[in-house]
Amino acid sequence: MTRGHFITGILNQCIHNGFGLHTFKEELTGPEYAARYISMVYEKKIPYMLHTMVVDVRGGDPCIVTAMNHKKGLFEIEAKAVVLAMGCRERPRGAMNIPGSRPSGIYSAGTAQRFVNIEGRMPGKEVVVLGSGDIGLIMARRMSLQGAKVKMVAEIMPYSGGLKRNIVQCLDDFGIPLKLSHTVTKIHGKDRIEGVTVSKVDGNLKPIPGTEEYVSCDTLLLSCGLIPENELSESAGARMDPVTSGPVVNARLQTTAEGVFACGNVLHVHDLVDNVSKEAVEAGANAAAYVKEKNKDWGEAVRPKIPAKTKSVIPEGRDAGRTLICIGCPNGCLVTVDKNPDGSLSITGNTCKKGEEYARNEVTAPKRMVTSIVRVSGGKNPVVSVKTKEEIPKEKIAACMEEINRTALKAPVSLGQIVIADVAGTGVDIVATGDA
Repeated sequence: MTRGHFITGILNQCIHNGFGLHTFKEELTGPEYAARYISMVYEKKIPYMLHTMVVDVRGGDPCIVTAMNHKKGLFEIEAKAVVLAMGCRERPRGAMNIPGSRPSGIYSAGTAQRFVNIEGRMPGKEVVVLGSGDIGLIMARRMSLQGAKVKMVAEIMPYSGGLKRNIVQCLDDFGIPLKLSHTVTKIHGKDRIEGVTVSKVDGNLKPIPGTEEYVSCDTLLLSCGLIPENELSESAGARMDPVTSGPVVNARLQTTAEGVFACGNVLHVHDLVDNVSKEAVEAGANAAAYVKEKNKDWGEAVRPKIPAKTKSVIPEGRDAGRTLICIGCPNGCLVTVDKNPDGSLSITGNTCKKGEEYARNEVTAPKRMVTSIVRVSGGKNPVVSVKTKEEIPKEKIAACMEEINRTALKAPVSLGQIVIADVAGTGVDIVATGDA
Protein backbone atom coordinates (compact mmCIF):
# COMPACT_ATOMS: atom_id res chain seq x y z
CA MET A 1 0.00 0.00 0.00
CA THR A 2 1.20 3.51 -0.79
CA ARG A 3 -0.34 6.94 -0.32
CA GLY A 4 1.27 8.18 -3.55
CA HIS A 5 0.57 7.89 -7.27
CA PHE A 6 3.31 5.29 -7.83
CA ILE A 7 4.16 1.97 -6.20
CA THR A 8 7.86 2.83 -6.11
CA GLY A 9 7.72 5.92 -3.92
CA ILE A 10 10.36 8.62 -4.23
CA LEU A 11 12.34 6.94 -7.03
CA ASN A 12 10.27 8.49 -9.81
CA GLN A 13 11.47 11.99 -8.93
CA CYS A 14 15.12 10.86 -8.66
CA ILE A 15 15.80 11.20 -12.38
CA HIS A 16 19.61 11.23 -11.98
CA ASN A 17 21.73 8.20 -12.80
CA GLY A 18 23.67 6.07 -10.31
CA PHE A 19 21.08 3.44 -9.35
CA GLY A 20 21.36 -0.31 -9.87
CA LEU A 21 25.13 -0.77 -10.07
CA HIS A 22 25.00 -3.58 -7.49
CA THR A 23 21.49 -4.95 -8.10
CA PHE A 24 21.39 -4.98 -11.91
CA LYS A 25 25.10 -4.47 -12.73
CA GLU A 26 24.33 -1.37 -14.79
CA GLU A 27 23.82 2.31 -14.11
CA LEU A 28 20.17 3.37 -14.20
CA THR A 29 18.15 6.45 -13.34
CA GLY A 30 15.63 6.32 -10.49
CA PRO A 31 12.59 5.83 -12.79
CA GLU A 32 14.40 3.10 -14.74
CA TYR A 33 15.36 1.32 -11.51
CA ALA A 34 11.76 1.58 -10.32
CA ALA A 35 10.46 0.24 -13.63
CA ARG A 36 12.42 -2.99 -13.14
CA TYR A 37 10.57 -3.67 -9.88
CA ILE A 38 7.22 -2.54 -11.25
CA SER A 39 7.63 -5.17 -14.00
CA MET A 40 8.30 -7.81 -11.33
CA VAL A 41 5.12 -6.83 -9.47
CA TYR A 42 3.10 -7.10 -12.69
CA GLU A 43 4.68 -10.43 -13.67
CA LYS A 44 3.92 -12.00 -10.29
CA LYS A 45 0.44 -10.41 -10.23
CA ILE A 46 0.96 -8.97 -6.77
CA PRO A 47 -2.03 -6.83 -5.72
CA TYR A 48 -1.34 -3.27 -4.59
CA MET A 49 -3.24 -0.15 -3.53
CA LEU A 50 -2.41 3.42 -4.58
CA HIS A 51 -3.70 6.62 -2.94
CA THR A 52 -4.09 4.65 0.29
CA MET A 53 -2.97 5.92 3.68
CA VAL A 54 -2.10 3.44 6.41
CA VAL A 55 -3.06 5.07 9.71
CA ASP A 56 -2.32 2.26 12.17
CA VAL A 57 -0.56 -1.10 12.43
CA ARG A 58 -0.98 -3.49 15.34
CA GLY A 59 1.20 -6.54 15.78
CA GLY A 60 -0.32 -9.81 16.91
CA ASP A 61 -1.98 -12.96 15.62
CA PRO A 62 -3.36 -11.70 13.33
CA CYS A 63 -1.72 -8.31 12.67
CA ILE A 64 -4.25 -5.55 11.98
CA VAL A 65 -3.54 -2.87 9.35
CA THR A 66 -5.93 0.10 9.38
CA ALA A 67 -5.97 2.17 6.20
CA MET A 68 -8.14 4.59 4.27
CA ASN A 69 -8.68 5.73 0.69
CA HIS A 70 -11.34 7.57 -1.30
CA LYS A 71 -13.02 4.36 -2.52
CA LYS A 72 -13.22 2.21 0.61
CA GLY A 73 -13.10 4.88 3.29
CA LEU A 74 -11.64 3.55 6.54
CA PHE A 75 -11.01 -0.21 6.48
CA GLU A 76 -8.97 -2.93 8.19
CA ILE A 77 -6.90 -5.78 6.80
CA GLU A 78 -5.95 -8.85 8.83
CA ALA A 79 -2.48 -10.21 8.02
CA LYS A 80 -0.32 -13.02 9.32
CA ALA A 81 2.77 -10.82 8.89
CA VAL A 82 3.49 -7.20 7.99
CA VAL A 83 6.64 -5.67 6.47
CA LEU A 84 7.20 -2.01 7.31
CA ALA A 85 8.89 -0.12 4.47
CA MET A 86 7.82 3.51 4.92
CA GLY A 87 11.23 4.96 4.14
CA CYS A 88 12.41 8.26 5.59
CA ARG A 89 11.59 11.96 5.55
CA GLU A 90 13.65 15.13 5.39
CA ARG A 91 14.63 17.08 8.48
CA PRO A 92 12.57 20.32 8.42
CA ARG A 93 13.77 23.88 8.92
CA GLY A 94 12.32 23.95 12.43
CA ALA A 95 14.82 21.32 13.53
CA MET A 96 17.74 23.59 12.56
CA ASN A 97 16.79 26.73 14.52
CA ILE A 98 17.75 29.23 11.80
CA PRO A 99 16.87 32.80 12.88
CA GLY A 100 14.69 34.89 10.59
CA SER A 101 11.10 35.22 9.41
CA ARG A 102 9.14 32.73 7.32
CA PRO A 103 9.21 34.06 3.75
CA SER A 104 8.42 31.95 0.70
CA GLY A 105 11.29 30.44 -1.27
CA ILE A 106 12.53 28.02 1.41
CA TYR A 107 12.20 24.37 0.42
CA SER A 108 13.54 21.03 1.45
CA ALA A 109 15.73 19.64 -1.32
CA GLY A 110 13.27 16.79 -1.88
CA THR A 111 10.35 19.17 -2.34
CA ALA A 112 12.32 21.19 -4.88
CA GLN A 113 13.25 17.93 -6.61
CA ARG A 114 9.57 17.06 -7.01
CA PHE A 115 8.71 20.53 -8.31
CA VAL A 116 11.40 20.36 -11.00
CA ASN A 117 11.40 16.68 -12.00
CA ILE A 118 7.71 15.74 -11.66
CA GLU A 119 5.79 19.01 -12.02
CA GLY A 120 8.20 20.84 -14.33
CA ARG A 121 8.28 23.98 -12.15
CA MET A 122 11.37 25.95 -11.08
CA PRO A 123 11.46 27.03 -7.41
CA GLY A 124 13.73 30.01 -8.16
CA LYS A 125 16.68 31.40 -10.08
CA GLU A 126 19.28 32.30 -7.42
CA VAL A 127 19.88 29.42 -5.05
CA VAL A 128 21.79 28.67 -1.86
CA VAL A 129 21.90 25.06 -0.66
CA LEU A 130 22.33 24.33 3.05
CA GLY A 131 23.73 20.86 3.64
CA SER A 132 25.95 18.73 1.42
CA GLY A 133 24.20 15.39 1.60
CA ASP A 134 23.74 13.63 -1.72
CA ILE A 135 20.30 15.10 -2.42
CA GLY A 136 21.63 18.60 -1.79
CA LEU A 137 24.55 18.06 -4.17
CA ILE A 138 22.31 16.50 -6.80
CA MET A 139 19.81 19.36 -6.60
CA ALA A 140 22.63 21.91 -6.92
CA ARG A 141 23.47 20.30 -10.27
CA ARG A 142 19.82 19.95 -11.27
CA MET A 143 19.07 23.61 -10.64
CA SER A 144 22.20 24.59 -12.58
CA LEU A 145 21.17 22.46 -15.56
CA GLN A 146 17.80 24.18 -15.59
CA GLY A 147 19.42 27.61 -15.76
CA ALA A 148 19.47 28.70 -12.12
CA LYS A 149 22.54 30.25 -10.51
CA VAL A 150 23.61 28.21 -7.49
CA LYS A 151 25.62 30.60 -5.33
CA MET A 152 27.07 28.01 -2.96
CA VAL A 153 26.56 24.85 -0.95
CA ALA A 154 27.13 25.50 2.77
CA GLU A 155 27.97 22.58 5.06
CA ILE A 156 28.23 22.94 8.85
CA MET A 157 30.58 19.96 9.19
CA PRO A 158 34.27 20.10 8.12
CA TYR A 159 33.54 17.44 5.49
CA SER A 160 30.78 16.70 3.01
CA GLY A 161 28.09 14.19 3.88
CA GLY A 162 27.66 13.21 0.22
CA LEU A 163 29.52 10.75 -1.96
CA LYS A 164 32.84 11.92 -3.42
CA ARG A 165 31.57 11.24 -6.94
CA ASN A 166 28.72 13.72 -6.36
CA ILE A 167 31.14 16.45 -5.28
CA VAL A 168 32.86 16.01 -8.64
CA GLN A 169 29.90 15.68 -11.00
CA CYS A 170 27.46 17.97 -9.16
CA LEU A 171 29.68 20.79 -7.87
CA ASP A 172 33.06 20.77 -9.62
CA ASP A 173 31.55 20.29 -13.07
CA PHE A 174 29.43 23.43 -12.63
CA GLY A 175 31.84 25.59 -10.66
CA ILE A 176 29.64 25.61 -7.53
CA PRO A 177 31.63 26.44 -4.37
CA LEU A 178 31.38 24.13 -1.35
CA LYS A 179 31.89 25.99 1.93
CA LEU A 180 32.71 23.51 4.67
CA SER A 181 32.34 24.51 8.35
CA HIS A 182 29.76 27.13 7.31
CA THR A 183 26.05 27.43 8.01
CA VAL A 184 23.14 29.81 7.46
CA THR A 185 22.71 32.03 10.52
CA LYS A 186 20.01 34.40 9.27
CA ILE A 187 17.29 34.50 6.62
CA HIS A 188 16.46 37.87 5.06
CA GLY A 189 13.17 38.86 3.43
CA LYS A 190 9.53 39.23 4.37
CA ASP A 191 7.26 37.96 1.58
CA ARG A 192 9.99 36.21 -0.43
CA ILE A 193 13.46 35.29 0.71
CA GLU A 194 15.95 37.94 -0.46
CA GLY A 195 19.19 36.55 0.92
CA VAL A 196 20.89 34.68 3.72
CA THR A 197 23.75 35.34 6.10
CA VAL A 198 26.33 32.55 6.05
CA SER A 199 28.83 32.27 8.91
CA LYS A 200 31.83 30.10 9.62
CA VAL A 201 31.54 27.76 12.62
CA ASP A 202 34.11 26.64 15.18
CA GLY A 203 34.92 23.13 16.38
CA ASN A 204 31.76 23.11 18.48
CA LEU A 205 29.66 24.07 15.43
CA LYS A 206 29.00 27.54 16.88
CA PRO A 207 29.02 30.57 14.54
CA ILE A 208 32.22 32.64 14.74
CA PRO A 209 31.50 36.37 15.17
CA GLY A 210 32.96 38.51 12.39
CA THR A 211 32.77 35.78 9.74
CA GLU A 212 29.28 36.71 8.52
CA GLU A 213 28.75 36.92 4.75
CA TYR A 214 25.56 38.11 3.09
CA VAL A 215 24.53 36.11 0.01
CA SER A 216 21.61 37.29 -2.12
CA CYS A 217 19.21 34.58 -3.27
CA ASP A 218 15.53 33.97 -3.96
CA THR A 219 15.63 30.29 -2.96
CA LEU A 220 17.10 28.34 -0.06
CA LEU A 221 17.21 24.55 -0.34
CA LEU A 222 17.61 22.59 2.88
CA SER A 223 19.47 19.28 2.68
CA CYS A 224 20.20 18.65 6.33
CA GLY A 225 19.61 14.98 6.83
CA LEU A 226 16.94 12.30 6.70
CA ILE A 227 14.90 10.75 9.50
CA PRO A 228 13.33 7.25 9.43
CA GLU A 229 9.53 7.51 9.15
CA ASN A 230 8.50 5.44 12.15
CA GLU A 231 5.14 6.60 13.49
CA LEU A 232 3.59 3.32 12.31
CA SER A 233 6.44 1.30 13.83
CA GLU A 234 5.71 2.83 17.21
CA SER A 235 1.94 2.34 16.89
CA ALA A 236 2.59 -1.33 16.06
CA GLY A 237 4.26 -1.72 19.42
CA ALA A 238 7.85 -2.03 18.17
CA ARG A 239 10.62 -0.98 20.52
CA MET A 240 12.71 1.86 19.03
CA ASP A 241 16.50 2.16 18.88
CA PRO A 242 17.73 5.65 19.91
CA VAL A 243 20.92 5.22 17.87
CA THR A 244 19.37 4.31 14.51
CA SER A 245 16.01 6.08 15.10
CA GLY A 246 14.44 2.90 13.73
CA PRO A 247 12.87 -0.16 15.33
CA VAL A 248 14.89 -2.77 17.17
CA VAL A 249 15.02 -5.95 15.08
CA ASN A 250 16.44 -9.46 15.34
CA ALA A 251 18.58 -11.31 12.82
CA ARG A 252 15.47 -11.95 10.70
CA LEU A 253 14.56 -8.22 10.61
CA GLN A 254 11.57 -8.90 12.88
CA THR A 255 10.63 -6.12 15.30
CA THR A 256 9.54 -6.65 18.89
CA ALA A 257 5.93 -6.43 17.68
CA GLU A 258 4.58 -9.90 16.91
CA GLY A 259 4.51 -10.62 13.18
CA VAL A 260 5.92 -7.19 12.19
CA PHE A 261 9.13 -6.91 10.14
CA ALA A 262 11.00 -3.80 8.96
CA CYS A 263 13.50 -2.99 6.24
CA GLY A 264 15.22 -0.17 4.35
CA ASN A 265 15.28 3.43 5.50
CA VAL A 266 12.75 2.68 8.24
CA LEU A 267 15.55 0.81 10.05
CA HIS A 268 18.24 3.39 9.33
CA VAL A 269 19.00 5.75 6.47
CA HIS A 270 20.94 3.95 3.71
CA ASP A 271 23.38 5.60 1.30
CA LEU A 272 22.49 3.34 -1.65
CA VAL A 273 19.08 2.24 -2.90
CA ASP A 274 20.63 -1.10 -3.92
CA ASN A 275 21.18 -1.89 -0.24
CA VAL A 276 17.58 -0.94 0.53
CA SER A 277 16.37 -3.38 -2.13
CA LYS A 278 18.62 -6.15 -0.83
CA GLU A 279 17.30 -5.67 2.70
CA ALA A 280 13.70 -5.65 1.43
CA VAL A 281 14.21 -9.03 -0.24
CA GLU A 282 15.56 -10.40 3.03
CA ALA A 283 12.67 -8.99 5.08
CA GLY A 284 10.08 -10.39 2.64
CA ALA A 285 11.64 -13.84 2.71
CA ASN A 286 11.77 -13.82 6.51
CA ALA A 287 8.13 -12.69 6.78
CA ALA A 288 7.07 -15.52 4.44
CA ALA A 289 9.07 -18.03 6.50
CA TYR A 290 7.47 -16.66 9.68
CA VAL A 291 3.98 -17.26 8.28
CA LYS A 292 4.88 -20.75 7.06
CA GLU A 293 6.60 -21.85 10.26
CA LYS A 294 4.19 -19.99 12.59
CA ASN A 295 7.27 -19.05 14.61
CA LYS A 296 6.33 -16.57 17.34
CA ASP A 297 9.78 -16.46 18.97
CA TRP A 298 11.17 -12.92 18.61
CA GLY A 299 14.79 -13.89 19.27
CA GLU A 300 17.84 -11.80 20.10
CA ALA A 301 18.10 -8.17 19.02
CA VAL A 302 20.71 -7.46 16.34
CA ARG A 303 21.59 -3.87 15.44
CA PRO A 304 21.77 -3.34 11.66
CA LYS A 305 25.24 -2.79 10.25
CA ILE A 306 25.40 0.92 9.50
CA PRO A 307 28.25 2.08 7.24
CA ALA A 308 30.55 4.70 8.75
CA LYS A 309 29.49 8.27 7.98
CA THR A 310 30.92 9.39 4.67
CA LYS A 311 33.57 12.10 5.07
CA SER A 312 34.16 13.40 1.58
CA VAL A 313 37.23 15.60 1.76
CA ILE A 314 38.72 17.14 -1.38
CA PRO A 315 42.28 15.75 -1.69
CA GLU A 316 45.12 18.20 -2.15
CA GLY A 317 46.63 18.32 -5.62
CA ARG A 318 43.45 17.26 -7.37
CA ASP A 319 43.02 20.67 -8.97
CA ALA A 320 46.33 20.19 -10.73
CA GLY A 321 44.71 17.43 -12.76
CA ARG A 322 47.00 14.67 -11.43
CA THR A 323 44.74 13.16 -8.76
CA LEU A 324 41.13 12.47 -9.73
CA ILE A 325 38.07 11.18 -7.91
CA CYS A 326 36.55 8.41 -9.99
CA ILE A 327 32.80 8.83 -10.50
CA GLY A 328 32.27 5.39 -12.00
CA CYS A 329 30.73 4.02 -8.79
CA PRO A 330 29.94 5.15 -5.23
CA ASN A 331 33.40 4.07 -3.97
CA GLY A 332 34.93 7.30 -5.30
CA CYS A 333 38.49 5.95 -5.65
CA LEU A 334 41.35 8.46 -5.79
CA VAL A 335 43.05 7.77 -9.10
CA THR A 336 46.49 9.18 -9.95
CA VAL A 337 47.40 9.92 -13.56
CA ASP A 338 51.06 10.42 -14.58
CA LYS A 339 52.29 11.23 -18.05
CA ASN A 340 55.24 9.12 -19.16
CA PRO A 341 58.15 10.48 -21.26
CA ASP A 342 56.74 8.74 -24.34
CA GLY A 343 53.39 10.49 -23.90
CA SER A 344 51.51 7.50 -22.54
CA LEU A 345 49.59 7.63 -19.27
CA SER A 346 50.28 5.65 -16.10
CA ILE A 347 47.14 5.24 -13.98
CA THR A 348 47.22 4.00 -10.38
CA GLY A 349 44.82 3.91 -7.45
CA ASN A 350 41.82 2.51 -9.30
CA THR A 351 40.23 -0.64 -7.91
CA CYS A 352 38.57 -1.71 -11.15
CA LYS A 353 38.93 -1.43 -14.93
CA LYS A 354 36.17 1.19 -15.01
CA GLY A 355 38.32 3.50 -12.88
CA GLU A 356 41.20 3.31 -15.33
CA GLU A 357 38.87 4.04 -18.25
CA TYR A 358 37.34 7.01 -16.41
CA ALA A 359 40.76 8.52 -15.55
CA ARG A 360 42.02 8.15 -19.12
CA ASN A 361 38.93 9.85 -20.54
CA GLU A 362 38.92 12.58 -17.85
CA VAL A 363 42.42 13.85 -18.76
CA THR A 364 41.93 13.52 -22.52
CA ALA A 365 38.24 14.00 -23.37
CA PRO A 366 35.95 14.13 -20.29
CA LYS A 367 32.39 12.86 -20.74
CA ARG A 368 29.22 12.92 -18.66
CA MET A 369 25.73 11.46 -18.81
CA VAL A 370 23.02 14.13 -18.78
CA THR A 371 19.62 13.56 -17.14
CA SER A 372 16.75 16.03 -17.37
CA ILE A 373 13.06 16.42 -18.26
CA VAL A 374 11.11 17.19 -21.45
CA ARG A 375 7.67 18.79 -21.42
CA VAL A 376 4.73 16.64 -22.52
CA SER A 377 1.20 17.67 -23.46
CA GLY A 378 -1.85 15.43 -23.13
CA GLY A 379 -0.25 12.97 -20.71
CA LYS A 380 -0.69 12.03 -17.08
CA ASN A 381 2.30 14.20 -16.15
CA PRO A 382 3.44 17.56 -17.58
CA VAL A 383 7.00 16.26 -18.05
CA VAL A 384 8.84 13.02 -18.71
CA SER A 385 12.33 12.22 -17.43
CA VAL A 386 15.04 11.67 -20.05
CA LYS A 387 18.75 10.94 -20.31
CA THR A 388 21.51 10.72 -22.87
CA LYS A 389 21.73 7.11 -23.99
CA GLU A 390 25.48 7.33 -23.56
CA GLU A 391 27.87 9.84 -22.06
CA ILE A 392 28.52 12.94 -24.13
CA PRO A 393 31.52 15.32 -24.22
CA LYS A 394 31.49 17.53 -21.14
CA GLU A 395 31.70 20.70 -23.22
CA LYS A 396 28.47 19.71 -24.99
CA ILE A 397 26.31 19.67 -21.83
CA ALA A 398 25.08 23.26 -22.24
CA ALA A 399 24.14 22.73 -25.90
CA CYS A 400 22.44 19.44 -24.96
CA MET A 401 20.33 21.19 -22.31
CA GLU A 402 19.36 23.96 -24.74
CA GLU A 403 18.00 21.36 -27.17
CA ILE A 404 16.21 19.47 -24.40
CA ASN A 405 14.58 22.67 -23.13
CA ARG A 406 13.33 23.53 -26.65
CA THR A 407 11.75 20.11 -27.10
CA ALA A 408 8.04 19.48 -26.46
CA LEU A 409 6.36 16.09 -26.89
CA LYS A 410 2.83 14.78 -27.19
CA ALA A 411 1.67 11.83 -25.14
CA PRO A 412 2.04 8.93 -25.07
CA VAL A 413 5.75 8.63 -24.37
CA SER A 414 7.16 5.29 -23.24
CA LEU A 415 10.26 4.18 -21.37
CA GLY A 416 13.24 3.82 -23.74
CA GLN A 417 11.67 5.86 -26.56
CA ILE A 418 14.06 8.11 -28.48
CA VAL A 419 12.84 11.67 -27.99
CA ILE A 420 15.80 13.53 -29.55
CA ALA A 421 18.13 11.95 -32.08
CA ASP A 422 21.79 12.99 -32.24
CA VAL A 423 21.48 15.64 -29.54
CA ALA A 424 23.72 18.69 -30.11
CA GLY A 425 25.55 16.84 -32.87
CA THR A 426 27.09 14.38 -30.42
CA GLY A 427 25.86 11.26 -32.18
CA VAL A 428 24.06 10.30 -28.95
CA ASP A 429 20.26 10.06 -28.62
CA ILE A 430 18.10 11.33 -25.78
CA VAL A 431 15.79 8.58 -24.50
CA ALA A 432 12.84 8.63 -22.11
CA THR A 433 13.49 7.07 -18.70
CA GLY A 434 9.81 7.01 -17.77
CA ASP A 435 6.30 7.00 -19.23
CA ALA A 436 4.00 9.93 -19.93
